[in-house]
Amino acid sequence: MRELGEQELVRREKLANIEHPYPERFEVNYEIAEASELADETTGVRVAGRIVLMRKMGKMSFLTISDIYGKIQVSVKVDMIGEEAYNAFKGNYDLGDFIGVEGEVFTTHTGEKTIRASKIEFLGKALRPLPEKFHGATDVEMLYRQRYLDLISNDEAKKKFLFRSRFIREIRSYLDNLGYIEIETPILNNKASGATAKPFITHHNALDIDLYLRIAPETYLKRAIVGGFTKVFEIARCFRNEGIDATHLQDFTMIEGYGAYLNYKDNMKLLREMLQTIIMNMFGTLMIQIGDKQVDLSGEWESVSFRDLILRYSDIDIAVYNTKEKLLDKIYQDQIEIDSETPLEDLGYGNLVDQLYKKVARVHIVNPIFLTEHPIELSPLARANDDNPQITDRFQLVINGAEIINAYSELVDPREQERRLLEQASLKAAGDEEAMPMDYDYIEAMEYGMPPISGWGIGIDRIVQLLTNSENIKDVILFPLMRPKDDFRG
Repeated sequence: MRELGEQELVRREKLANIEHPYPERFEVNYEIAEASELADETTGVRVAGRIVLMRKMGKMSFLTISDIYGKIQVSVKVDMIGEEAYNAFKGNYDLGDFIGVEGEVFTTHTGEKTIRASKIEFLGKALRPLPEKFHGATDVEMLYRQRYLDLISNDEAKKKFLFRSRFIREIRSYLDNLGYIEIETPILNNKASGATAKPFITHHNALDIDLYLRIAPETYLKRAIVGGFTKVFEIARCFRNEGIDATHLQDFTMIEGYGAYLNYKDNMKLLREMLQTIIMNMFGTLMIQIGDKQVDLSGEWESVSFRDLILRYSDIDIAVYNTKEKLLDKIYQDQIEIDSETPLEDLGYGNLVDQLYKKVARVHIVNPIFLTEHPIELSPLARANDDNPQITDRFQLVINGAEIINAYSELVDPREQERRLLEQASLKAAGDEEAMPMDYDYIEAMEYGMPPISGWGIGIDRIVQLLTNSENIKDVILFPLMRPKDDFRG
């Protein structure tokens, strides 16, 4: 059993003095942020929140209550709430406690909007004292583990998560206005399909089968197109059993959208206009500060091929080094050190090109770039280019070295899809853990007929990280997965 600290013991003693320390409800008629905008002399204002500041004095005290949207000061006077209630307040209320307040709004001589309480009601006891400050590496880890403490004490954290919520709401609204329909697809899958990535595996006890956590919702969204939907999207939790760094987590949120009768160039325009509209709505400008850089999101965005971008930052021409063996030899010859969870020798040609691009080129990108003409081996679900079948009609949006969007004209020929997935299955059998498996159920759906389709995916966590100028992707994940602490309560 955990040993209680001195303050915790005192708080539990105070709890015993409160007749109803955990009441059922308290009726409010304003949120705190709304109350702080009310005109002076507005009466009958009822708000509730957590005490985050408190100055107890003789016959008049001041406290500040807060919630996710804002803060407001409250004045508590003995002649307004009565001596018994005032003494109970002074004797039993602590920082971190929840209270309800009823009273009249006024502005102090220092210009602070305040509620003059005519009644206060205790709503919940904080048995642990709030931390005074967070600083240092160990405290950063504490914030990820105990985000609620970060939200209580850090206005910037509140702003980031409110921004995230609004950003998702803006995307939903924009797509809804264009006629896109939001649907849901399975998280548990028979096949690790929809992207080239290492999956998480779980077991379904009732069916006694192994299943995979969703890598991407792609193949099911395209099944919906087979069924007659023309514009669909999903905001999906996805899972990829890969490395952690400042821009990658294994469980993440993405939004994927698919439109029948469109190609990837249509989606370049759609997504540029969507992001520019949303960012202008939220920031009032398309010049965004990211770290120490000013990133310009206005106007048309540059489009550059995979081949040209790699050539821009190295002397490797992937049109010349067009096999796994040739490219691997060149990488070793040029002494390019590539960090990869899968040994380079086990990667297929497409994934090897991708690792090279990430090492030599991606780090140099600041302003938005549409990266195009991906090798076909890197894009098992994308449509081959009509003029050059070795590349695909695909693009990625890269901003400040972060891949924000992945999109392409979809492969809708089931015969070609079967051939490519068989190649992927061979790569997987040879040790490429990111290769896709054969999925005959998806092939069967395709065989009932698909129209031209273009689809796209946006990493919500990563674009919010970018737009909020956050150093680590965990800064914009409300409750990121962490290695468990010891089993005892600390």
